[in-house]
Amino acid sequence: MTLHVVPGPELTTTDLYALLRLRVDVFVVEQNCPYPELDGQDLLATTVHVWWQPDSTPLSCLRVLGTSGALRRVGRVCTALDARGSGLGGRLMAAALDIVGLDESVLDAQLHAQSLYARHGYLPEGEPFEEDGIMHIRMRRPATAD
Repeated sequence: MTLHVVPGPELTTTDLYALLRLRVDVFVVEQNCPYPELDGQDLLATTVHVWWQPDSTPLSCLRVLGTSGALRRVGRVCTALDARGSGLGGRLMAAALDIVGLDESVLDAQLHAQSLYARHGYLPEGEPFEEDGIMHIRMRRPATAD
């Protein structure tokens, strides 16, 4: 199993296609949430993609948006159905926090996944809200001191 950490502009077309395929398989097909997956942020210089891949197909991925020293956003966190329960989600979040470093970060968690993010220092903020037919909650990880 290989961890990949790649800035948006350095993604190959093959890697981008594989990541989009996983995200569409999970969010659009499995969760039945048609939404605009192509949002113009994947190839930005301020986006970093993180994914676990055993061979040619990613099993778990996310992206971190924003620049160092500013509020960061973790998003598009997903794991393939047949890889869930293997610990990849936690390992993926640990890798994301290596990128986030000491910066404050936010994410919009599906309610059922809230405990995963809480284990990584994220605290719920505000009231739950519906997005694409699924209940979410904003979670924030405060900036940490050196």
